[in-house]
Amino acid sequence: MRDDILMLAPTSFFSDYGCHVRILEEAAILHERGYRQRIVTYHRGRDIPWLNIARIPDIPWGRGYAMGSSWHKLTFDTLLFFEALLACRKQRPGLIHAFLHEGAWVGYVLSRLFGVPLVFDYQGSLTGEMVDHGFLRQGSPTYQALRRLEMSINNLPDAIITSSAHAAVLLKESYGCRCQTIVTVPDGVDARRFCRAPAADVLDLRRQLGLPAGGYIVTYLGKLAGYQGTELLLEAGAILCARRTDVHLLIMGYPCVEEYRAKAHSLGLAGRVTFAGRVPYELAPRYLALADVAVAPKLSETEGHGKLLNYMAMGLPTVAFDTPVSREYLGHLGRYAISGDARSLADAVDSVLREQTEARALAWQLRERAMQHYSWRQAGDKIEQVYRTVQSPLAKGRVAASCSGRVEV
Repeated sequence: MRDDILMLAPTSFFSDYGCHVRILEEAAILHERGYRQRIVTYHRGRDIPWLNIARIPDIPWGRGYAMGSSWHKLTFDTLLFFEALLACRKQRPGLIHAFLHEGAWVGYVLSRLFGVPLVFDYQGSLTGEMVDHGFLRQGSPTYQALRRLEMSINNLPDAIITSSAHAAVLLKESYGCRCQTIVTVPDGVDARRFCRAPAADVLDLRRQLGLPAGGYIVTYLGKLAGYQGTELLLEAGAILCARRTDVHLLIMGYPCVEEYRAKAHSLGLAGRVTFAGRVPYELAPRYLALADVAVAPKLSETEGHGKLLNYMAMGLPTVAFDTPVSREYLGHLGRYAISGDARSLADAVDSVLREQTEARALAWQLRERAMQHYSWRQAGDKIEQVYRTVQSPLAKGRVAASCSGRVEV
């Protein structure tokens, strides 16, 4: 067996979207390679049978928290520290692998207390996410203070893993990160699972969801939120449906389903859109097999974009806003819309539907690209290399020096 790895996940793991998928798949590939893991996370979330998960206590005033930015996280992260401290005292880890900035801060304290290296799995800008969520106003005093804290946290780990090359550039150029080891480990996809389902299964699920028997299904799967471009997707759908009678939108994800259903109705999309709600991650390939075109209207430029890889592995023509991360994953094989422009998004989807032969050819090239460059096995190789780097004798010497005079627990 390999070293014990303490993973810190300051979120309601597992919740079938975004960074949760990255945490799960990284844990899976490392588990497959013999690493013993313990994931310390929040009180909510779906348990994964084969994972050793420790949760913070449930507290009465935090029960309304679902996801995203919240002042409740100050309490949650304090409890996360103590839960992780107990885990370290029970079994000293060989390495701490922390997700999100809150995890990196907790992980840094623990790594210095116990003299072990810290790897920070960078998911995007802390303050950028808070602005995206409408939790902070850019330029406000609170924003400025938290941005300084964020920049400080970026310099604490022994190594940083980023989900995109663009994120690595931002860390260095926009946030002045001085960490010596920054390695890009893109999100991955298991193309054995994310592949086309038998036609009979697709037809059966289509009937269960009440989708029209004919026409094209334009699909989105992921979190429903403003920074994910959900409203823009609905506006683009209204433009597209006004042009064509053979299009139906299938929007899969959560939260705020009823709010977005009402928005769709106000745009005149009644009968032209189906909201499937939360789709368990293990069922995602079956649901994506319904699609003729996949759309990824994410607006954030600091976060990863893992759903693109699921679309690619399914062999789906994929339309996305023109952002650096979208370009990084899709290359010249994607169809791009002007970021934040609903009409441009509608035009891009329309062009895919009008050019089916070319779109199908590009879609299968996208699947090949996903299999060749974005497997979780390749991600596992890179993560292991980072682990070896921070656990080398020279790196351990640097950690020991930085821990001298620490308080013993």
